[in-house]
Amino acid sequence: MDEGESLVNTAHEPVRFGLVGFGAWGNCHAGAITATDGAVVSAVAAKSQASCDSASSQFPDAFVTADYRELVKREDIDVVDVVVPSFLHREVAIAALEAGKHVLLEKPMAITLEDCNAIVDAAKANDRLLSVGHELRLSSMWKKVRDLIQEGFIGEPQYCLVELSRKPYRHGADGWRFDIERVGNWILEEPIHFFDLARWYLEKAGNPTSVFARANSRQSGHPELQDNFSAIMNFESGAYAVVTQTLSAFEHHQAAKVSGTGGAIWARWSGAQDRTLHPEFQLKVYNAEQDEVLDLTPEKITGEVFELQDQMAMMVNAVRRGEPLHATGEDGRWSVAMCIAAQQSVDTGMPVPMEEIL
Repeated sequence: MDEGESLVNTAHEPVRFGLVGFGAWGNCHAGAITATDGAVVSAVAAKSQASCDSASSQFPDAFVTADYRELVKREDIDVVDVVVPSFLHREVAIAALEAGKHVLLEKPMAITLEDCNAIVDAAKANDRLLSVGHELRLSSMWKKVRDLIQEGFIGEPQYCLVELSRKPYRHGADGWRFDIERVGNWILEEPIHFFDLARWYLEKAGNPTSVFARANSRQSGHPELQDNFSAIMNFESGAYAVVTQTLSAFEHHQAAKVSGTGGAIWARWSGAQDRTLHPEFQLKVYNAEQDEVLDLTPEKITGEVFELQDQMAMMVNAVRRGEPLHATGEDGRWSVAMCIAAQQSVDTGMPVPMEEIL
């Protein structure tokens, strides 16, 4: 598609979403679509009859089916929003792309690089948009950190820390999130967001070159479900990032710190849970040249529920006006590659060069 080309008939027609997956997070996606100007839920595919009944009740004008293949073939769908367990991402995304639909794909993009490559290839072959759900890039606060770095506020970035302390994961439908065969690895579940942020924040430092990671589990008999995880990621310039998470804690507390040759940034977010509507958050920055600390906390509330709405608006603007995506298939592929490298490092106890993964 040519840059700026309109992807629907007119800018006044709604972008019609087909939602595949109607669990807890799928319901959040549906709510975000409904709350977005210029977007409408036109179809829903859900696994269980109960979920189908719920979708029909909430969206009486939408087509509802238990078979996503019926959904992706419909002519009244512009975008397929994929919110199913990770091991199904390749199957559903490629079916949608080959049916001529644009795709918004929840993270992780897939659980293997082979799957990621196949999805990217399908998007290119069918000339369709492919966006991966790294919604933190749209946050009024986490994006502000990136903007300050790009503006040179802290000089050349040298170090980045992204940290999360939270209560354990939700199990997901049928307990899929605690089944390593269906989830791939737990680093792909949430630390993938933080690998993505670190790579995004340190873009000026070049590509990641290696990952060294450690992890352990509080769950006897399940060492593959790693509740405590930390990784060091090296970059071409000599900059490095630390990504660390514990699921052996309480509530949901995230922080990002970035230091450069001319200053530093500190951002934090806290809530009773990840989807809270009333979080506490703060962004403070230090500029060495001015020798002053500024509070640049954004007025716009931040949190994954709000970023999800921003993600839908981004998709609408991309489809209607050809505006850029916040996270492309290539971004999604890099994030999966970093997580796979981290898991390999955990398993071997050795640093893993990214060239071996990519």
